[in-house]
Amino acid sequence: MFFFLFARDLKITWGEDKRYWNWIHVEDDKSNTLVDAAELLTVCYLDVNAKFDTRILSPGVKYEVAFVVMIKDNAQGWEHLVKLGLLFPNVMHEEREEDLAKNKPRNKWIEVPVAEFITSSEIEKQAGEMEIYLRGTEGLYWKKGIVIKGIVIRAKN
Repeated sequence: MFFFLFARDLKITWGEDKRYWNWIHVEDDKSNTLVDAAELLTVCYLDVNAKFDTRILSPGVKYEVAFVVMIKDNAQGWEHLVKLGLLFPNVMHEEREEDLAKNKPRNKWIEVPVAEFITSSEIEKQAGEMEIYLRGTEGLYWKKGIVIKGIVIRAKN
């Protein structure tokens, strides 16, 4: 079982400002249809997030969450770490840092892991809307050259 939040389902700071972001059509591998993806032109304050209700997930299952992105040849500013995280209701928090410049293929869709978690009907601190985020806001370094297709949430075997 998996869920996919497309780029249009995400909250992207300045996402509708054509100075910073461009919306392009890309093919969705699963449905063979065109979907919108957000192409970063340039920004110094990167904040992309989404909300997802964990109550629709199966209890007792381990899930993984990842951003689906493409790092373009012209990408710059990614040597500064970005933060990826999950914020659960009642303050449970998972966060990690990632160097998107190092050892990442260019011009190819990749998954950038956010976190893994196990759902449980007994753990009420996970029940409800979780926030999923990608942030590059510290130091206000200019970044460009990434395309965000969305976020995948899927059961992990």
